Amino acid sequence: MSKRDGLSQMILKAMGIFGGVQVLSILCSVIRTKLVALWIGPMGVGLFGIYNQALEMMNTATNLGVRNSSVRDISMAVEQRDATMISRIITVVRRWSLWLGLGGAMVTMGLAPFLSRFSFGDYSHWWHFMALAVAVLFMALTNGEYAVLQGLSKLKRLARVTVSGVVGGLLISIPLFYFLRENSVLPSIIAYALCVVVAAFFYKDKEYPPAEVSPRDTVKMGAGFIKLGVFMTLGSFVAMLASYAFVSWLNIYSGTHSVGFYQAGYTLIDKYAGLVFAALGMEFYPRLSRVAGSARRIRVFVSQEINIAFMVLTPCLLAFILLRSQLVWLLYSKEFEVIVTYISWGVVGTVLRAMSWCMAFVMLAKGDGKMYLITESLSALMGLVLNIVCFVMWGVDGLGYAYFAWYVIYTIIIGVVYFKVYHLTLSVKCYRNLAATLVVCVAAVMAMQLGAWYLAVLIFAVAAPWCARYAYKIFK
Repeated sequence: MSKRDGLSQMILKAMGIFGGVQVLSILCSVIRTKLVALWIGPMGVGLFGIYNQALEMMNTATNLGVRNSSVRDISMAVEQRDATMISRIITVVRRWSLWLGLGGAMVTMGLAPFLSRFSFGDYSHWWHFMALAVAVLFMALTNGEYAVLQGLSKLKRLARVTVSGVVGGLLISIPLFYFLRENSVLPSIIAYALCVVVAAFFYKDKEYPPAEVSPRDTVKMGAGFIKLGVFMTLGSFVAMLASYAFVSWLNIYSGTHSVGFYQAGYTLIDKYAGLVFAALGMEFYPRLSRVAGSARRIRVFVSQEINIAFMVLTPCLLAFILLRSQLVWLLYSKEFEVIVTYISWGVVGTVLRAMSWCMAFVMLAKGDGKMYLITESLSALMGLVLNIVCFVMWGVDGLGYAYFAWYVIYTIIIGVVYFKVYHLTLSVKCYRNLAATLVVCVAAVMAMQLGAWYLAVLIFAVAAPWCARYAYKIFK
């Protein structure tokens, strides 16, 4: 087996592991939401949304991106094969996670009255947000252990943590939902966070023992990934702000029903297609960070990742296009059939998202936080403008055109950074696979739009075996 085939096999195995984990996580989330709707009703679903959004907001704001930024430092230490340095960095990451967790918990408790006022219009729920501070601490500690395992490429352990936490949280929540009803919402959220952090500490890495690091050295060593994490946090905040601005504009311009169509379509495109990206990133980011100083190895790794992404996505996206109406009916209702064109062109945009996503990881691997913030801010601004313009011109269908155009522009932006700023290249095979994937996806969408579904079936029947044959050659 060639080195390149060995690399492809490793990528596919990692994707298989985390793809399954992501599917299981979504399944548990669907079951939990269904039980809440059944036993508690709309009030329970609403409370879940309020508390989880508050938890995610506080965790994002106070964790300073340590979950992702510290992976780079750990991976680089692994590449140097210095056990002492690895132990020291792991110790620093865990300490920073504890400090940020405690800080986040205190900030959440301090803001509890304001969160209650903002969320419910009065101060009567302030103690609920005080209790939510415990979950903020648990999530920070979990993020630290996640970063350690991902940086060390101990992906099977990381998968076990996620599965144990998700399944354990669901099993504990079921009796809470049944017996406590609406009073179970907050305890179930805290119980879920507790299950995940217990699993994280049970499966945590024990190969590298804690090192003796002074508080001063802890601050100094952690400054690098904290700085990168701050840029990553700001980038995420800009993206969330742009999304919030568009939803607010859409609600005023067209009404809540249009917001519902937008959110439903975006979830189908971004979240479910994002399963592939999340699975790929678990293995790709630390591996790329280890070779961040070698232009030749970056070129090989990025090119290989892009080709694998296209191989996996092509049959998935074609199946999505073929079954688009059935998926909408299954996950929502026939009332949401208006989003079919929207999600179809959004899926085509996902092809370009795959390519740009792989190239964008180079910025994080190099620790170039400023460039990451600039590109993410430009992306958020372009997405906001395109969504508004295309919705005004074409309605809900326009949101699909906007998504596709957004990733055309984003790929150009990332390409400028990748090719001109970092002076990197891609293999010729990447461009061939990009063109082939775009052509078959656009052809399938046009066939479905014209009612010629049999042509879309034919395209799938040709493309899927080709991708399967490629995968078989890698594993044989």
